[in-house]
Amino acid sequence: MYLRIVSVVVICLSHCLVPSLAAQPEEPKAVLITGATTGIGRVAAERLAANGYFVYAGARKAKDIEALNRIENIQAIRLDVTIQKEIDAAVEHIRREGRGLWGLVNNAGVNVVGPLIEFSDQDFDFLFDVNVRGVFSVTKAFAPLVIESQGRIVNISSVSGIGTGSAYGPYSMTKHAIEAFTDALAEEMDSVGVTVAAIEPGNYSSAIGLTRCQRMLAKAEAAASQYWAEMMKEHIEYCRERVTPGYKSSAPEPFAVAEAIEQALFSASPKKRYLVVPDRGTAGWVTWSLVADLLDLNIDADYGFSREEIIDLMDREIAFRAGDEAAFDDLIDED
Repeated sequence: MYLRIVSVVVICLSHCLVPSLAAQPEEPKAVLITGATTGIGRVAAERLAANGYFVYAGARKAKDIEALNRIENIQAIRLDVTIQKEIDAAVEHIRREGRGLWGLVNNAGVNVVGPLIEFSDQDFDFLFDVNVRGVFSVTKAFAPLVIESQGRIVNISSVSGIGTGSAYGPYSMTKHAIEAFTDALAEEMDSVGVTVAAIEPGNYSSAIGLTRCQRMLAKAEAAASQYWAEMMKEHIEYCRERVTPGYKSSAPEPFAVAEAIEQALFSASPKKRYLVVPDRGTAGWVTWSLVADLLDLNIDADYGFSREEIIDLMDREIAFRAGDEAAFDDLIDED
């Protein structure tokens, strides 16, 4: 009699409880966004949270952590990307939480402008510590969690990582570094099932411009230039206007950038790069910068490619991306 009762219970458990367990909703994928207090990071965190994903939002100040924690599906985490102890603590915290980590968005960044040969060592170190070393350190620390999830890494670069100009050299150096970091990381991580992408935003409303101006005005005298006084005067005057109460930026909110981040994280067929700009003029400048570099490398070079050969390579790449795996077969063994 006892055996019959046990058998009935076992049958009931296997036919009743197991299906109900299988029907449980999947835990939402978790993403860490660094620099999630304002601008691109904040808008992306709010978008992902609203769409049902769980967001660990990196922040440095207590008041920002409190504000982020009030948003559903967001858990703020203290994270200064230049402090290894905080990075390590964030890794341990997320591992203890038990959700895993599907995505990492390296968004935290700063901007300082000035002529290269007059740029201070202090500002140079500050830029590279946050924009380059910070990305490297955070990625290295969180990579095992992302590999476990076979997830995604998204680096927020900039159009300044493709082209540059006067006074933007130091900042562009950091973003060119992120472009190279993304390329190498993408190739390495592909072999362990992780996809890596870069987002190149243009000019969108963000606190990075305001903090740049506040920093410049705090040491306006030091920002004076021996050789480019007029250029730096224009930057200082712009910054004075920028910090004036009631100033309203004409740059759009970075909703399009947040959308691109979501696509890079969750699309079934993510791209390697996402150019996100608010106008065709910026897109044209980026494309011109790339074409100009391409021509510089080929015109009068010993093994340069002609216009026709470059167009042929572009056509082959388009065919390859459309699924023609043999598009480059006849080039592989050529000298």
